[in-house]
Amino acid sequence: MPELSPRQRLLVLAICCMSLLIVSLDNTVLNVALPSLQRDLHASTAGLQWTIDAYTLVLASLLMLAGSTADRIGRKRVFMAGLVVFTLGSVLCSLAPNLHALVAFRMVQAVGGSMLNPVAMSIITNTFTDPRERARAIGAWGAVVGISMAAGPLVGGLLVDSVGWRSIFWINLPVGLAALALTLRFVPESRAPEPRRTDPVGQLLVIVLFGSLTYAIIEAPHAAPSTTVPFALLALAALIALLRYESRHHEPLIDLRFFRSAPFSGATVIAVSAFAALGGFLFLSTLYLQNVRGLSALDAGLWMLPMAVPTFLCAPLSGRLVGSRGPRLPLLIAGGAMTVSGLLFALFEAETSNATLFVGYVLFGVGFGFVNAPITNTAVSGMPRAQAGVASAVASTSRQLGQALGVAVVGAVLAAGVGSSSYAADFVPAARPGWWILTVCGLAVLVVGAVTSGRWARATARHTADRLESAEIREAAGVDA
Repeated sequence: MPELSPRQRLLVLAICCMSLLIVSLDNTVLNVALPSLQRDLHASTAGLQWTIDAYTLVLASLLMLAGSTADRIGRKRVFMAGLVVFTLGSVLCSLAPNLHALVAFRMVQAVGGSMLNPVAMSIITNTFTDPRERARAIGAWGAVVGISMAAGPLVGGLLVDSVGWRSIFWINLPVGLAALALTLRFVPESRAPEPRRTDPVGQLLVIVLFGSLTYAIIEAPHAAPSTTVPFALLALAALIALLRYESRHHEPLIDLRFFRSAPFSGATVIAVSAFAALGGFLFLSTLYLQNVRGLSALDAGLWMLPMAVPTFLCAPLSGRLVGSRGPRLPLLIAGGAMTVSGLLFALFEAETSNATLFVGYVLFGVGFGFVNAPITNTAVSGMPRAQAGVASAVASTSRQLGQALGVAVVGAVLAAGVGSSSYAADFVPAARPGWWILTVCGLAVLVVGAVTSGRWARATARHTADRLESAEIREAAGVDA
């Protein structure tokens, strides 16, 4: 990649953030539209789960492939292809005649989305080479998630109430086309000096693992064990096969050597936990505000602001803290705030009081705002720049897998608790196990963040980086690593 001026680097950052905006905005807008979509398409709770998880599962399954492909054939080229496919998928979603078509078109969206965020992060990593500048850039990147969380519920609520749920997909069209034109004009092409080869066996095993596990979880409350247990066993078999195959493959889809770094492994666990909490939190909150309290989509969007605004404000602060003091403090703040938020709902039924509901939303927003920057920074720091796409894709995959599992598990718990009884009357007690799950997710962020950000953990990161660099040197010299 050619050397860019500070102004050019900021422009590249802004263009990359546009891709994150449409992907993040799409998720938050869709959550507000779920009750309207449920009524119009006669969808069950499981149907709503699949509307979200079909997207996140395909996204999670293809992120690492997209990252390595971008390193090989060109990050700009793959990024532009992702913008085209995602925008086209958005148009198709707006035209979906039924739930099955919508789920299928969401999968098309996800194919495009898989080429956006990890590739954009790889572009940012290779554009901002100074660690402090990179941390600030990642903080700005995380702030875009806050913008989408703030704008998404409001924009989505306004569109759903005035035009209908189909209109929520239209907003991706102008942003996607603008990002495409700007990328073509201003983003330089870059590739890894020695990119990895494709790993079709590893890719297939990842798809089988993620898909079968999520199917078993979502369908468990509705289907017989004879239907779901085989999928659970298939997921276990795929996991074992993936670990065995990837550890022996010369250029694996998932480089298991990365996980010898305690901070990198911790970032993966934290990403899964934090985004599982986010997925479950948004799912429960949206259904409660509209289906139980009877609020309109716009009013429900306004109620989400106490969560969205702190996320927006805390994300850049977290990036600055990571740049100046490291990831430990932001992770402790994030884990503590998310844990207390979950306890408010699990122990004190926070949703039944406006005051506690407001406090619970604010605490979750603070926690989620602080968690994103340390995840991303830790995932790419210390890893060879040539494999930045793969390393950042693992972090992005962990986020999407976490969100899919959060929606699947919390939705399954809610469906099992409500059963055939009155939805509105039984929602709060039925949701309580779900809030306990989210509390455990917050506690995992706190504990794992504390353990994997200390002196011992940093030593493992340095040792892993040295081994990876040595292996690359030996491979470049033609010696079997």
